[in-house]
Amino acid sequence: MKKLKVLVAAVCLVLVTNVSQAQTKIGYIDAETVLYLMPEVAKIDSMMRIYQTDTIGREYTSLLQNYQHKDSILRDTVAHPLVPAVKEQYQKDLFQLTQTLQSWQELAQQAYQNKQNQLLAPVMKKINDAINAVAKEKGYTHVLSRETLLVAPEADNLLQAVAKKLNITVPPQLLPGYKPPVGGGVR
Repeated sequence: MKKLKVLVAAVCLVLVTNVSQAQTKIGYIDAETVLYLMPEVAKIDSMMRIYQTDTIGREYTSLLQNYQHKDSILRDTVAHPLVPAVKEQYQKDLFQLTQTLQSWQELAQQAYQNKQNQLLAPVMKKINDAINAVAKEKGYTHVLSRETLLVAPEADNLLQAVAKKLNITVPPQLLPGYKPPVGGGVR
């Protein structure tokens, strides 16, 4: 009787394990690779270079010129004395501009990142929608980022299917099973 209970428990355990395995199918993808394969990214990179130069660069130049102007006025108080209230205001402004210029790198980086996120948001949505559609079509219940996996079967790599859904071309070196050409080196 005891052996029968153990046997029934073992069979139930195997059945439960098989049922739970049948319900879970895990795939993976390197979404960053997909992002850089998207044609929109080249245009966004170009827009970001322009933003860096025209917007962020101009703001910095304007702040620096304002600082230099107020600093020169304060230094020239011997030839052109200032009313104490005006001098105090210039000193406060100069101090505030000094603080702003010192933290400019952080502010510029944050503004750059915000603009980049704003421009990439529609592209990322498009990629996520494609990943979800491919996962649903292929019966995947979970899709993980490739970077989180140490070992994963190539059959569960969704890169090709997502690229096809997005109508983008994957370079051969990114395809599963790619082997670099042998020989042909410089002699």
